[in-house]
Amino acid sequence: MPFVGYALAALIGVSLGLLGGGGSILTVPLFIYVLGFGAKESIAMGLAVVGVTSLFGAVHHWRHGNVQLRAAGVFGAMAMAGTYAGARLAVFIPGAVQLVLFASVMLVAAFFMFRNGRRDAVLAARKQAEAGPRKAPVPVMVAAALAVGGLTGLVGVGGGFLIVPALVLLMGLPMKQAVGTSLLVIALNSFVGFAGYLGHVDVRWGFLAAFTAVAVVGILVGSRASHHVSPAVLKQTFSVFLVVMGLFILYRNHDAFGQLQQPPEVDRSGRATSGRRG
Repeated sequence: MPFVGYALAALIGVSLGLLGGGGSILTVPLFIYVLGFGAKESIAMGLAVVGVTSLFGAVHHWRHGNVQLRAAGVFGAMAMAGTYAGARLAVFIPGAVQLVLFASVMLVAAFFMFRNGRRDAVLAARKQAEAGPRKAPVPVMVAAALAVGGLTGLVGVGGGFLIVPALVLLMGLPMKQAVGTSLLVIALNSFVGFAGYLGHVDVRWGFLAAFTAVAVVGILVGSRASHHVSPAVLKQTFSVFLVVMGLFILYRNHDAFGQLQQPPEVDRSGRATSGRRG
């Protein structure tokens, strides 16, 4: 379904432009339940899409001075180690179990997005900014970066809803710089995670390249439209969609934990064969 695939790519790009995130949350379910790819293939290709689109967004923020390269390098380096480890570990986990974890992350992301869309959350963020930046101890930053990276590699989420608070609370970045810097960290994490899946899943390179290109065009459209709509309403509406999608994925994969006793099937070339749909 090439036309449907590219239409969905445009939809993902527009949502990224409107919301500034959420790409992987949309990409993986659409690859699985609409386009019919397997769980592991969808997670791997979703990382590639999110990596390119996030890098595109990071360049935009960098031009406006909202990317802190040192913070991205420090936090990103630790997160990338966790991402690669998570991606390698994912080879040994059944695809349905990954989708249950993915759905759980969707529900958590929905909570944070709904809360951040409320006016009182905006006021709280302003008060926090007025209080001045505070940096957490190094071990805490290392643990947080490894955890976020591991989640990215394991289930294919960019983790922006976790990285932005981490950069603000743990590294003391202002909110605008945290958002721009998080996009660069997400891009680095996603590329490393995708590399971790290579050789273990089949990738349709032509479709992936075209899908990503259309998504990038969608970002341009969404970014322009974002000036004419309420961010709070968008975030709250999108959070409801995430809850519905997360519950649907949990329902489709409710027997996933029964597969923990069964290792994923591997063909002679060492590629995981997780099935077509969750």
